[in-house]
Amino acid sequence: QLQLVASGGALVQPGGSLRLSCAASGFRFHYYAIGWFRQAPGEERERVSCISSRPGSTNYADSVKGRFTISRDNAKYMVYLQMNSLKSADTAIYYCAAAPLICEADFDSWGQGTQVTVFS
Repeated sequence: QLQLVASGGALVQPGGSLRLSCAASGFRFHYYAIGWFRQAPGEERERVSCISSRPGSTNYADSVKGRFTISRDNAKYMVYLQMNSLKSADTAIYYCAAAPLICEADFDSWGQGTQVTVFS
């Protein structure tokens, strides 16, 4: 299993941007698909985006398509989530998680979460 640490959450105004980072440690990072999830108070956890293992196909929730971009740097054991045009509805705790190879697999390693708050 990988160990994951999410960071980069902050307070930001609507329309602003943030980049979240997920730092991984462990064995064979390139083997894992990495997903970003979020959970707002009183809401179900939602998968925001995922990037598979090499060569790194991506997918996005409809609510973030065109605004968020996921990427990975296998050499640095890092996954990023660039979030643009942020809305108040994006306010949540964001988590990164790992699954074997593809985004359709079970996510069995989770980071601790980072808070994103969008407010005016």
